[in-house]
Amino acid sequence: MHLVSGVTMCLGVFGAIRLLPLPWLCGLLAGLGLCMVCRGSFRFIHVALRTIKRDLMCLVVILRVRFSMYRNLRNRSTIPALFAQMVTLHPDKPALIYEATGEVWSFRELQERCHAVAHWALAQGWAEGDVVALYMESQPLVVALWLGLAMVGVEAALINHNLRQHSLLHCVGVSAARAMVFGTEMREAVSEVSASLHPNMVLFSSGEQDDEEALRSLQVQSLDTLLDRAPAHPPRYTLRKDFNDRLFYIYTSGTTGMPKAAVVVHSRYYRIVAFGFHSFGLRHDDIVYNCLPLYHSAGTIMGVGQCLLFGLTVVIRRKFSASRFWDDCVKHNCTVIQYIGEICRYLLAQPVRSSEEHHQVRLALGNGLRPSVWEEFVQRFRIRRVGEFYGATECNCSLLNIDGKVGACGFNSRILPSFYPIRLVRVEEEENGELLRDSQGLCVPCLPGEPGMLVGRINSTDPLRRFDGYADKDCTNRKIAHNVFKMGDSAYVSGDILVMDEYGYMYFRDRSGDTFRWRGENVSTTEVEGVLSHLLGHTVVAVYGVSVPGVEGKAGMAAIAHTDGQFDLEAFLIAVQKALPSYARPVFLRLMPSVDTTGTFKIQKTRLQREGYKPQDSDEKIYFLNGRAGRYEAVTDELYNAIMEERVCL
Repeated sequence: MHLVSGVTMCLGVFGAIRLLPLPWLCGLLAGLGLCMVCRGSFRFIHVALRTIKRDLMCLVVILRVRFSMYRNLRNRSTIPALFAQMVTLHPDKPALIYEATGEVWSFRELQERCHAVAHWALAQGWAEGDVVALYMESQPLVVALWLGLAMVGVEAALINHNLRQHSLLHCVGVSAARAMVFGTEMREAVSEVSASLHPNMVLFSSGEQDDEEALRSLQVQSLDTLLDRAPAHPPRYTLRKDFNDRLFYIYTSGTTGMPKAAVVVHSRYYRIVAFGFHSFGLRHDDIVYNCLPLYHSAGTIMGVGQCLLFGLTVVIRRKFSASRFWDDCVKHNCTVIQYIGEICRYLLAQPVRSSEEHHQVRLALGNGLRPSVWEEFVQRFRIRRVGEFYGATECNCSLLNIDGKVGACGFNSRILPSFYPIRLVRVEEEENGELLRDSQGLCVPCLPGEPGMLVGRINSTDPLRRFDGYADKDCTNRKIAHNVFKMGDSAYVSGDILVMDEYGYMYFRDRSGDTFRWRGENVSTTEVEGVLSHLLGHTVVAVYGVSVPGVEGKAGMAAIAHTDGQFDLEAFLIAVQKALPSYARPVFLRLMPSVDTTGTFKIQKTRLQREGYKPQDSDEKIYFLNGRAGRYEAVTDELYNAIMEERVCL
């Protein structure tokens, strides 16, 4: 068996050698040389035999995506042009289904709506490179808008519809948008900031005109009326953009600060979609259930992109609903579901329903599936395959869990580690994330089992290694490190702490700044959150470190979403003492009606960390772990002052 695998790998590798460009060829040959040197190492042989199949599977995917990208680069392809090719293949096939209304758009109908958008944009006098902000809840029109704008080179800025006031103004401003299209459901939010928008900003609305007087006061034009009047045939326009030019902006989630506008070029959009399609066994006849927000890359690139570039049907849901999830999948005969962040845990927290037994879903595609719920999710909902991946909209060091390793977000080959130029490097302290340097000034690689920062080497001439950055150049520069792999190079710094095992599998630990030190130990907030959430029946839990006067490091604090009945502190402490080492047990608890999350279900800790353990409003309770008494005690103003004055021993 191992002999057959070895022969297969050799054939694949030597076939790849004939096709690879020089930098990749050098990396491959270097890796093969390492194999030869290490032939006598039994441990290396063991690792190689265990990972050959996985590495070869990924090699085939990388080559397939790479060559198609070079072909598109040579042909100066764009996403609208590639979509047009898909329309010619099956014009009448359902492209997008809007779950809220049951409306079905065929590929031809979607293209005609895009043409109407393109005509409207040209009629406004917008030119290539101009930006239009889209501020609306998920619906098929969002796709038609950004895709139709792209047909004439206008770039969309996909604004998180949960943002309000200062955050909304920031996102619109940083994109330098000339106009904003908003759903009428966002009218009140737009009214709040209208006086602060640029004087030349043009506003368009779409949807039910339930308050025409208010819209007139905002000097808003009806987009629906304008699109109904626009032609449905292709505009007479020759696009000057090509594969590496800007397509649109997607904003980071802003879990630790204001959102940044990440630049998405046509080649990046294609790359993300193609890797998803080829890595996880997607098929052209699949129906994808997409309940993720379309202002986010998972929803509008990984999800909708399967429709635009590979001809799949995508069901769009306006908002995620845990109670309706499996009913929707049965209703629309979905075969693929998308998840992100905490969605899988929310589904597990739901009572058992009959639709769980009757769905046809075979693949769950996404990122952020916590190891603590992975196996339970797969077993309960009978999911045959999990397509977990790691990545950010802007990153160049994405990872793929191509063989379904439980808990892993991807891998890097141990046989040919330089073939894909990413690396985990040591940080000074996991709390501040500064990269550790050796005597030559280079970053220090991590050993297996050692947590480190994920970085990816930047190569602007390679479509797989580009880093296009953000609209703000200062934000871009802060994500780039120099002299990482070798002197004079540049690398994208992910800001995420991962750990790799001896087989090369990567496991997400924390975002830099989340990990904290207590009692001389590093505490991973992600791991503690997983344990506590499991103990509490998949309740939302946010774990973070808080400073205590006179004490080194940060004490652990857990914010717990708790709304129903009495919280049994004694039983909770007993369970925590069994499940967590002493240094990882929360010193403070904060019971609150709900924990802040982003629109993509990432926990927001900025406010929680700022407020610390000072008693808040009457709807919340804060507790302190009295180690001497062996119990959690309510934090009163008196106890808080005693802690701040160092009269309480932790």
